[in-house]
Amino acid sequence: MRRLYHNTLSPMARKVRVALSEKRLEYEIVIEETWIRSESFLARNPEGEVPVLEEPAGATICDAGAICEYLEEVYPDPPLLGSDPRHRAEVRRLVAWFDRKFNREVTEPIVQEKLLKRVVSGGAPDSRLIRAGRANVHTHLKYISWLIDRRRWLAGDVLTYADITAACHLSLIDYAGDVPWDEHPQAKEWYALIKCRPSFRPLLAEMVPHIRPPRHYADLDF
Repeated sequence: MRRLYHNTLSPMARKVRVALSEKRLEYEIVIEETWIRSESFLARNPEGEVPVLEEPAGATICDAGAICEYLEEVYPDPPLLGSDPRHRAEVRRLVAWFDRKFNREVTEPIVQEKLLKRVVSGGAPDSRLIRAGRANVHTHLKYISWLIDRRRWLAGDVLTYADITAACHLSLIDYAGDVPWDEHPQAKEWYALIKCRPSFRPLLAEMVPHIRPPRHYADLDF
C-alpha cells in the first residue's frame, strides 16, 4: 500500500494528500511528529520534514514539490499542473507564491504561534507575529479575489496545484480562526468550492489535539 508520511499542521503535506485523492490513488497516512527526532523517519528523509511518499514498488519521494511533479508524470490523469507550457509556468508561479510568500508572511507566524507552539511545548504565542500574519492575510485574499475575477480558478479554467496549495495554507489559517472571509467574498466563494470537493473534506474532519477550530471550519456552506 502507498504510504504518505503526514502531519495535519503541515500545509505541504496537506497539499500532497489532496493531490493523491484528486488523482484517485489509494494511500494510507502515517502521522509523523517531525518535532520529535525519529531515526526511522530520518532514514526516509534526512531533512526530517513531511511530506514523504512511499510507493508500493518501494520508491521514496521527499518534498511536496518533488512529490507533486512525480505524481503528474506517473499518474497524469487528471492533470493538476496545467495543459501547456505557459499554463504550467503560471501554476508553478502561484504554487511558489503560496508555498514561499504566503507561508512566510501568514502561515508560519499564525500556525507556529497559535497551533504548533501549543502542541509542541505549550508555550505562549507571540502576539506581534500573530498580528503581522493577520495583517498580511488581507493582501493575499485580495490577490486571490483579483485572480478569480479574471479566471475560473486561480491559474486558469481548471483546478490545479495552484488552487490546492493556496487552499491548504488557508485551511490552517482558518483552523486558527484568522481568515476574515466576510471582508473578501470572492475569495470565500472560491474556497467554498474547494471545501466541497471530496478530496478536501477529510482535511476538515481532522482535529489538532486539544485545539478546536471555529464552528464554520468544516461547514461546507459557511
